[in-house]
Amino acid sequence: MQFYKKTSIGKSYNYTGLIVKIVLFVAIISLIIFFVGKINFPAPNKLIEQEIPRENLKIVK
Repeated sequence: MQFYKKTSIGKSYNYTGLIVKIVLFVAIISLIIFFVGKINFPAPNKLIEQEIPRENLKIVK
């Protein structure tokens, strides 16, 4: 069994991999939002109005 001694003091960070991951994440989220906005959800055709009787109205002062 051999032991290896680490001689480097500092660690070089790989920022390009992190930037690529962030860009991919933002692109995927924006595509999801775009395609959800394109979906044509059903909506009611007529305006729903309900008449409230005068007896149920209370005036609060």
